[in-house]
Amino acid sequence: MAEERIYLDHNASAPLLSAAREAMVAALDAANPSSVHAEGRISRRIVEAARRDVAALVGAKPEHVVFTSGASEAAATLLSPEWTMGRAPLRFGRLYVSAAEHPCILSGGRFPADVVYKIAVNADGLIDLDALERALAGHDRERGLPLVAVHAANNETGVIQPFEEIGRIARTAGATVILDAVQAAGRIPLNISAGYADFFILSSHKIGGPKGVGAIVGVSDLMMPRPLIGGGGQEKGHRAGTENVVGIAGFGAAAREAAAGLAHMDAVRARRDRLETIIREAVPGAMIYGCNAPRLPNTIFFSIPGMKAETAQIAFDLAGIALSAGSACSSGKVGPSHVLAAMGFGDQVGALRVSIGLSTTDEEVEAFAEALKKIAAKRKERAAAA
Repeated sequence: MAEERIYLDHNASAPLLSAAREAMVAALDAANPSSVHAEGRISRRIVEAARRDVAALVGAKPEHVVFTSGASEAAATLLSPEWTMGRAPLRFGRLYVSAAEHPCILSGGRFPADVVYKIAVNADGLIDLDALERALAGHDRERGLPLVAVHAANNETGVIQPFEEIGRIARTAGATVILDAVQAAGRIPLNISAGYADFFILSSHKIGGPKGVGAIVGVSDLMMPRPLIGGGGQEKGHRAGTENVVGIAGFGAAAREAAAGLAHMDAVRARRDRLETIIREAVPGAMIYGCNAPRLPNTIFFSIPGMKAETAQIAFDLAGIALSAGSACSSGKVGPSHVLAAMGFGDQVGALRVSIGLSTTDEEVEAFAEALKKIAAKRKERAAAA
């Protein structure tokens, strides 16, 4: 019988929750939610119930949630120079992002590359607020309005950006703010009505829902980007195409679970802290990135001196433990981290990411400890023999 594996890669994709699975199975026979017959109305109720649950997770109004195929599509939709305010056209002249953003933000979406302005981060991975303020103060409004897009928490390091202060600076400069809340949702409290962002980007599979579903969540829907996908009038015309009823049902269930799980994040943080202690004890000189900044309660990003990240990842995999060597959003490629490069650690540095969740157990933490001790011991043996 195969030995049970241990999954410590929740930032790549959280395990599918039972509640989400059950909601999806119940929706498998759903009809087209745009149909006016009874079967269509049943499907519409499933979609709208999920919309309410997703909205509740981040303090939004349900009518301001637009379902997409995922966070990357949500980002590509929002990162556009061409918007509308009601029926009037609205143009953004420059996009401001941090240098440590997820690739779907860093790429600039539908903005030309020459109008995407990258704001530096410090060694802890925190955006340079003074640089952001200066950049926005020098914005040329004749070219269009300023748009700021930043992550609430970094997908590799777990570092939480000062998004409330970012929002204050941006609003003072008359900028619109998009907050990539993909990693933060369900791990720290978020409330779009608090005024620090105009839009959130969410992803279902990061909170235990199915893959292939995401959402744009707005403070309102008066100001919206021109649709990325046109055609039918689904999602109030903001995203054409028949809604993925099965996926949306799972997303809604996961959002309910994530909202309830916020009360238990201290237990996750305690296990994360135990993992960090294990790393420091087993590997003297190990570098834990972003440890001096506020971080998500579930994430550690670290490197083992003298050992390539991909080598260590393979060793953990052979020991039955799944974790990442950086982000999992590059078609399986393992390589240097642009996040660490932005933090000043060089452009050839790689690291291991351990990301846990409410389902992670103390036994799994101790199994990680044993595996790490063996990997560290083999590294010392090879170094001594060299």
